Amino acid sequence: MRWGLIGAGDIVRKRVGEALRSGRGCELVAVSRANASLVDAFAREVGARRSYAHWRDLVQDDEVDAVYVATPVYLHAEQTIAAAEAGKHVLCEKPMAMSVAECDRMIDACRSANVRLGIAYYRHFYPVVIRIRQLIAAGAIGSPVFAQMVASEPFDPAPGAPRYWLVQQSQSGGGPMADFGCHRIEVLLHLLGPVASVAGVVTRAALEREVEDTAAALLQFETGACAMVAATNAAATRLDTLEIHGTRGTIRATSLNSGDLVLVVDGKELVESHPPAANVHVPLVEDFVDAVQHGRDPAVDGRAGRAVAVIQDGIYAHTPQVR
Repeated sequence: MRWGLIGAGDIVRKRVGEALRSGRGCELVAVSRANASLVDAFAREVGARRSYAHWRDLVQDDEVDAVYVATPVYLHAEQTIAAAEAGKHVLCEKPMAMSVAECDRMIDACRSANVRLGIAYYRHFYPVVIRIRQLIAAGAIGSPVFAQMVASEPFDPAPGAPRYWLVQQSQSGGGPMADFGCHRIEVLLHLLGPVASVAGVVTRAALEREVEDTAAALLQFETGACAMVAATNAAATRLDTLEIHGTRGTIRATSLNSGDLVLVVDGKELVESHPPAANVHVPLVEDFVDAVQHGRDPAVDGRAGRAVAVIQDGIYAHTPQVR
């Protein structure tokens, strides 16, 4: 798979560039970034063979088979659709788009062009998430009745900072619930199935900004189970927790990123460890490559991204303006 990469943010430097360059069956051919004066240096940094000052030129490159879209959310739909129309497969960063309507346009464009569309919800491939899904399917905790996920990442960028776009409504679509709450929603959908209803609240609890600094949602699944998911930039402590309570027991992960979990059944505790890959984007990228090569949908495809967007639209619709 010969990759073109659009975007040069911190995640690209930390993980995405390496995954596209060294993942099984991958070659990083070209990159583009908004600051054209830095694009050549960026190409050298991530190991790409060439660079483009504008992303539209990259998607027209005949040597590029697939495009990874790693730009602010408001650009996802435009860039995905253009890449699809140029015959490129697309792996797009999360959240998928600014709205469900944009998700639909992206899905339709990729379907019309007969190219694959994937969304970068890499926690889907965490070994601990896979293990939890196996435990639920095996009935280890009985029928799930309630789940809880809390994500806290202190974040208050100053104007002009590289990641300031994340607190600008017109570019990000929302605050922490849009940025990383979406990861938790995807995990819950993967573990517990489709959602029947959603209620949410978003607020500025402590930080002055355009978007919320704290949000919480209550999800009811089609099975009847409920879940609470909360995401905040305002709390001082970093949190990444997951609990699933069933009719026979509980699964608890105090730090999902670490891969440690505790299974409690009949008062007995079993501790397991299933750490993620050293580069958590590699399993995501390799699944996408395999999907293209074997003519199947990626494990996290456009429909999965759209399902998350439907829930997020519901969360923000209940409180359209933060106080």
